[in-house]
Amino acid sequence: MKIYSNIQEFTAINNAVITIGTFDGVHCGHKVIIEQLKKAAHQIGGETVVLTFFPHPRMVVFPDDNDLKLLNTIEERIFLLEKAGINHLIIHPFSKEFSRLSALDFVRDILVNKINAKKIIIGYDHRFGKNRAGNFEDLKDFGETYDFEVEEIPAQDIQQINISSTKIRTSLLAGEINAANQFLGYNYFLSGKVVEGEKIGRKIGFPTANIFVDNKYKLVPKNGVYAVKVDVKGITYNGMLNIGNRPTLNGTNQTIEVNIFDFDEFIYGEHITIHFVERIRNEHHFEELNQLKNQLTLDKVNSIQILA
Repeated sequence: MKIYSNIQEFTAINNAVITIGTFDGVHCGHKVIIEQLKKAAHQIGGETVVLTFFPHPRMVVFPDDNDLKLLNTIEERIFLLEKAGINHLIIHPFSKEFSRLSALDFVRDILVNKINAKKIIIGYDHRFGKNRAGNFEDLKDFGETYDFEVEEIPAQDIQQINISSTKIRTSLLAGEINAANQFLGYNYFLSGKVVEGEKIGRKIGFPTANIFVDNKYKLVPKNGVYAVKVDVKGITYNGMLNIGNRPTLNGTNQTIEVNIFDFDEFIYGEHITIHFVERIRNEHHFEELNQLKNQLTLDKVNSIQILA
């Protein structure tokens, strides 16, 4: 997959089949569009092009809205789209100036003149251009003028699996990890750097790696204990993870701590990736550390069974 950091880097190609969107999560609904994109490109001997944007348009249009949490960092989105088999990925910087492009200017100057689109495939109810004024009917009209085809994925093809990025975010924030993973088509994951903690877990036989997620927009699932897979230095391990404020230790700040099974290496400063498999329980307050240790023993047995 070739990656372009803005539209200006892209050189027009013959028989470009393009789709446009933020593709946060690259979930099963997005994959319906991507598979049709690949099929259409194959039929005309063309190449697939995904035009996406960074930062997320809402971050630019509503800069004071700090509630937006994303399923993917831009690096994760690149990884997932490459895995999906895309030929060209254009990540155009979204700005207020760009948001003011009319639907006509967007189609003529970018989709036609820069990309040379032969066919455009969009999901149902796709909107584009200034104030999201452009729609499928407009695209069809522009297609007659500029000689490209337009295909809209029918609502039922995506609604039959009833998926949206918003619905996945809601599931994760509610701790409904199984539903979120089903919608995504893969286990939700996040990455971060291992930083030093208070080493309390080590004292009770459950050493943990404390994860610092440096992207403030990355969605962290609901507090609780999870059975997880952990990627460390190219190797995947089983583990269990706690997200929360550590009430037994009178903690006040949210932490992300993972106990990696059958693992004893120095990994401070390493970046590791956590894949959420199943949520085990809520975070609880225990009167003493020995009670916490007993619960963690049960959690580990439960996690091993789940991950097996």
